[in-house]
Amino acid sequence: MKAVVVTGMGIVSAIGSSVTANLHALQNDVHGLSKPDILKTKHQFPVGEIKLSNAELLEELKLSANSGITRASLLGIKAITEIFKNTDLVPDPENTAFVSGTSVGGIDKTEEYFEQFDENVALRAYIQAQHPGYTTQKIADYFGIKEHVTTISTACSSSANAILNGARLIQSGRFNKVIVGGSDCLTKFTLNGFNSLRILSETPARPFDINRNGLNLGEAAAYLVLEAEGTSHEHHILAKVSGAGNANDAFHQTASSENGEGAYKAMTAALRSAELNSSQIDYINAHGTGTLNNDLAETNALKRVFAQNEVPDFSSTKAFTGHTLGAAGAIEAIYSILSLQNQQVFANLNFQGVIENGLMPVTQKEYRKLDHVMSNSFGFGGNCTSLIFSKYA
Repeated sequence: MKAVVVTGMGIVSAIGSSVTANLHALQNDVHGLSKPDILKTKHQFPVGEIKLSNAELLEELKLSANSGITRASLLGIKAITEIFKNTDLVPDPENTAFVSGTSVGGIDKTEEYFEQFDENVALRAYIQAQHPGYTTQKIADYFGIKEHVTTISTACSSSANAILNGARLIQSGRFNKVIVGGSDCLTKFTLNGFNSLRILSETPARPFDINRNGLNLGEAAAYLVLEAEGTSHEHHILAKVSGAGNANDAFHQTASSENGEGAYKAMTAALRSAELNSSQIDYINAHGTGTLNNDLAETNALKRVFAQNEVPDFSSTKAFTGHTLGAAGAIEAIYSILSLQNQQVFANLNFQGVIENGLMPVTQKEYRKLDHVMSNSFGFGGNCTSLIFSKYA
């Protein structure tokens, strides 16, 4: 089976519009949470909002306002553009597959124009934006990718599963290059939906803290270029995708089982595919949303996976960006690779007290010898995915 390596990364989030800007914020404990500004809503929960309007994004990307494009597509295009702007990689649409994850997709447009669909025929094209694949196709069209374009929508593990799927396309020999990742934007639909579940915090989230009281939503887009080892110059290689695992405990529509069964199975499957022992994992970029249920379930799963060893250093970076839903797996994959590149563990912001089952995250940036980093993404409906990235020697 072919080995899979990462040769390019691009990201736009609330803490920066490039990989370098995101790294600087992570290294200096600078979060991107604020009150909603671009999103017009009566709710004033803190969110990780990207302070670029759709009009600004359209102008930057030289797109027409009549192009039928969604905010998630605009963010996705910007993130992929960053890859080619900041590296000597060149687009190769005829030989590249595209796998993109999203949770919200183009719901920003369907909710904006819903009341006008009956009377304004021209706006009805946006009805299709409700389908997650619409957002993916708009991104693919921008870059001219046609050979293989697909969408994965598994809630908050969407882009993690896009990475898993892209790696398998390479391992199977179907493609030597795949762009993988995901994009999601803030919408009234998601803000109201999470508020109805009573899991939004009115203050910055406190993942893994005994007094955690909910999550902050965010928006982001992040994409990685995956290639078969040996098909790219070694100076392009940023890390190796050494393992991936997916599981579903089918416990509840929105909640994780208390013992973290799905998370446990995903992590053990990732270790098995990487042919690594649990003791070889040096750091975990945890899912860590800041909700009562998620953080307890995830730490219980960590204690099960690493039962014979101490749980590795772990932290959640969602207090920096907010929970970016379908984009979370991809942005945290990039953060995991940045940890490997810089031999750094990023801080779990806002932590004050140890969680009820006794596990404590890393609370400040620390330098560590890192060879293997695990990145966890767990979604509604029990959709659990773990990825393992390894330092490329």
